[in-house]
Amino acid sequence: MEAVDPFVFYLAIFVLAIFVGYYVVWSVTPALHTPLMAVTNAISSVIIVGALIAAAASAAVEGGWVAKGAGALAVGLAAVNIFGGFLVTQRMLAMYKKKEKK
Repeated sequence: MEAVDPFVFYLAIFVLAIFVGYYVVWSVTPALHTPLMAVTNAISSVIIVGALIAAAASAAVEGGWVAKGAGALAVGLAAVNIFGGFLVTQRMLAMYKKKEKK
């Protein structure tokens, strides 16, 4: 029996994670959306730390440029996720504020 190629194994895990993430996110009730966004922003900030470490990888190491590129891409995507999450959270919280009468 042949061993499974690690790339195929990792790809299968990635695809399964996409399906699980999709069903978890879409089953969240609107009342829990704002706290969930706050936790997602915290996770994204941890991702930024790891991405900065990857982006600072030494170019002398073989494949170091791949780590730098992937780290820079991860920093950019996580930054968009964080700032977008804060904007969405701010809009959600504004919905619960009482309207001021003029």
